[in-house]
Amino acid sequence: MITGISSTLQRALQARFAVAPMMDWTDRHCRYFLRGYSPDALLYTEMITAEALLRGDAKRLLRFSPEEHPVALQLGGSEPARLAAAARLGAAAGYDEINLNCGCPSDRVRAGAFGACLMRESGLVAECVAAMRAAVALPVTVKMRIGVIEGGGVAMRAQLRNFDDEDRKLLHGFAAAVAAAGCARIIVHARKAVLGGLSPEDNRSVPPLRHDLVRELKLAFPALQVILNGGLRTAAECEAALAWCDGVMLGREAYHRPQVLAELQQHLVDAQWRAPGPAAMLERMARYVETGLLPGESLQHVVRHMLGILAGRPGAREFRRQLSEGARAPGAGAALLRAAAARLG
Repeated sequence: MITGISSTLQRALQARFAVAPMMDWTDRHCRYFLRGYSPDALLYTEMITAEALLRGDAKRLLRFSPEEHPVALQLGGSEPARLAAAARLGAAAGYDEINLNCGCPSDRVRAGAFGACLMRESGLVAECVAAMRAAVALPVTVKMRIGVIEGGGVAMRAQLRNFDDEDRKLLHGFAAAVAAAGCARIIVHARKAVLGGLSPEDNRSVPPLRHDLVRELKLAFPALQVILNGGLRTAAECEAALAWCDGVMLGREAYHRPQVLAELQQHLVDAQWRAPGPAAMLERMARYVETGLLPGESLQHVVRHMLGILAGRPGAREFRRQLSEGARAPGAGAALLRAAAARLG
């Protein structure tokens, strides 16, 4: 049990909804922007490999704003000692949770012997979790799939539709191993991962969703926190899932329509909550741009995450065009965002 924890860590442990770690998307600029829609959503970094932290510029890679709390660090790797050392760096940087990626199916990640291919290595993953738990006084969690499939073709397509007793044995065995090693929660993307047969993008949509299998996991491991990920788009869908799971995680929907986080904040935490309007959000990000950029970063690095600010509203397409084109102009900065806010009134 983790004792003497901070208020932000307590919020992380109690979080009922989260934004998924997404490569090339959930950088610190994105997380700061999304935080404006919900004080309580648990935000995740992009996956950062343990080796990148241990051999590279860890301070730069781990940088984040205090306003991002609660925020979790997702690590990639498969060597217990290296992951433990990387977890210590994350804890020292102030993160609220350390998460191990066992769900990414990309060939690049697979070549490093981590990601979804680790679903077949429950013993090794348990060693990794135990090593990180011993290294840090933070919750250590695992993001996973319901299973993995090798290769492509007709046989792969048949396996996508199938989930037999052997699949169930492997899934439950994996959950049991990481739980015994001290995993605080499992975040389950309710699709199989296809290794070598689908692109990462297709892996997020082609394999059929099986929320029922995640529900089975929760019934089988009632003491383990089980977070549902995959296919959730609305506050109503999330509320329905929360009748049986401990939390929900949204990915692309939260990125493209960040207002859903405000809806979840209102439905699940505070009925009186109202997110700032688009003009106020632009002003908030203008202030961030004035202080939050590092040498070599430009307004484009921030604005690319903000294009959903008017999602579903009249004028959204033209707003996206103006903001995106304006951010590419030499010297573009906070003034562009304030001018956009003035046009919105």
